[in-house]
Amino acid sequence: MSGTYLIVDAIFLAPCVLLQALTWRRRPAGHGPALALAVLGLVLLTAVFDSLMIAAGLFTYAPDRISGIRIGLAPIEDLAYPVAAALLGSAAWNLRRASPAERHDGRRPDPAHGTPEERR
Repeated sequence: MSGTYLIVDAIFLAPCVLLQALTWRRRPAGHGPALALAVLGLVLLTAVFDSLMIAAGLFTYAPDRISGIRIGLAPIEDLAYPVAAALLGSAAWNLRRASPAERHDGRRPDPAHGTPEERR
């Protein structure tokens, strides 16, 4: 059990987690539960469809390169990519929003609430 894929996953996930952390202050209300639900859904779908593809013989994993922990037939290493997609998508969404300071002093309107003219 060398865990080669776990190392690749850690290198791949680290910037995603960092970007999410840097943009977290810009998140809208209810963003945390929505992100958790998205991650859960993507992980479950990945586990199901990867298991089906592995069962059909479309691909395999070298046993000496994975941790050996599986969900269905899918190794846990395969689940890093849907987590990364959710984190990056969420961070991109947060980046397009005004910062809390900009929303507070009116320098830039919050796209979720429209422009001042649209709110009248």
